[in-house]
Amino acid sequence: MTRTIRAVIGLVATLALVFAMAGGGATVSSVTAAKATPTPTPGPTPTPPPVPAGMRAGIRASNYGITPFPSPTWWVNSTNSMAARFPSSTPEQLAVVVEVNGGSGRNGCWAHFPQPATGTWPNVKFDDVDLFESTFAAFDASNVKVWLQVEPARCDVPMLIDLLYAQYGTHTSVIGFGVDDEWYRKDLVRYGKPITDAEAQAWVAKVRGYHAEDLVLVKHWLPEKMPPTYRDGLVFVDDSQGLASLNAMVSEFSTWGQTFAPSPVGFQFGYSTDKNWWGTMSDPPRQIGNAILSAIPNTRDLLWVDFTAYDIWPAE
Repeated sequence: MTRTIRAVIGLVATLALVFAMAGGGATVSSVTAAKATPTPTPGPTPTPPPVPAGMRAGIRASNYGITPFPSPTWWVNSTNSMAARFPSSTPEQLAVVVEVNGGSGRNGCWAHFPQPATGTWPNVKFDDVDLFESTFAAFDASNVKVWLQVEPARCDVPMLIDLLYAQYGTHTSVIGFGVDDEWYRKDLVRYGKPITDAEAQAWVAKVRGYHAEDLVLVKHWLPEKMPPTYRDGLVFVDDSQGLASLNAMVSEFSTWGQTFAPSPVGFQFGYSTDKNWWGTMSDPPRQIGNAILSAIPNTRDLLWVDFTAYDIWPAE
């Protein structure tokens, strides 16, 4: 090999080395890998639906639905937290003050406070201690509103209105009386006796005899259980559960809302039977509530059930 050829080969090798050291030997893939990955532009945050005037939002409360039973402070803070998810709404509690005494309904009903010193109350069992009084007193001071709800079974509903307004009627937090129709004459009809127009009208008149502005809340998941035509002074609440998805829930709730429009309607949700889908949400009460408000304009009450309330608002 001649000196000239050697020189040429040496020059080529030197240039290759210099080129490689300068980074010129990088492959296309390594150059591509060195480039910064663009940050995706976030999409717009969905605009929350308007909150109707007079909206209330809060939590159901029952002796059997949440253990241990929370303190008044927990109830005030948690109901306010629920309402804060829907700006300008009023915090509320749906208090099951009287529950069915046994699943069949044949044993009457069970009041969670002591028997009054006067009066007779057929088919009513009483507790030794008032479960709700201290919470209602805290609500009076905190602008939290409360429904006095009953699961009447064989107990006479007008009698229960008298009983509950005698017990709690002085509380400024009370805004009305509620009947869970699933348990109304449960001893006669499997999912509760349908409420007649005459019954609903009589209940409203009796409640207004105590508080002129109070309402009567009637609850079921079957529209045919509700009064056929009477509407004045009523709020219709759907507590359906075991639905396949949020879309399925909104679809079923929409039928309820349309059935009773333009009357006010409410919805009770957050059951364990639906947790397979709402449990994946970042804020289930807000997301479910906003979906309902977007689809059902006559919504006035959004209620999370106490059965899973500690999943959202941890125990003390």
